[in-house]
This record gives sequence, structure tokens and C-alpha cells, in this order.
Amino acid sequence: MSKGYLIAHLKEHDKEGMEKFKQMSGPTIGEHGGKVLVREPSPDVREGENLGTVVLIEFESIDAARKFYESEKYQAAKAVRELAAKAHLVLVEGN
Repeated sequence: MSKGYLIAHLKEHDKEGMEKFKQMSGPTIGEHGGKVLVREPSPDVREGENLGTVVLIEFESIDAARKFYESEKYQAAKAVRELAAKAHLVLVEGN
């Protein structure tokens, strides 16, 4: 079965809000079998806009990634993040 990945590019403007988001989302990632593979605050952007931090999270499947994203706990964390950062976020299926 193919893995599922969440890729986020985040530009934070409220450090305290992002810390609260991390505290809320971290346990939820684990509850859904997610593993943070990359958290890079200074990515080497070659094309496009550099928003800031890039995060890559691996899940056992794309369905697990979707269940994480759609979960009540993550949606609560997301509401906090939306006040603290601009984000581009995608879910993809891969090896």
C-alpha cells in the first residue's frame, strides 16, 4: 500500500499561536500514525514564493492522512494555526 504525505509550507506571523498549534497538532499526528519526516524553517526555495517553514509528515496511507486532516482535533488545531500563519497544504500519495 502506498504511503500518504502531508506537505505544508507555512509563513508564521504569530510565534505564540504557532507554539499552541504545535502543542495541539503534535499528539494528533501520532494518534493517526503520522511521523514528521521534515521540519525545515529555512528551505532552499528555487522557484516560487518562500513562505517559510516546510513540514513533511508521513502516514501509512493517503486515507490515514485524510482522516488526520479531517479529524476534530486537527480541525481545532488548524483554527489556531489559521490565526498564526499563512499556509499552503497538500495531501499526496506516494511510495
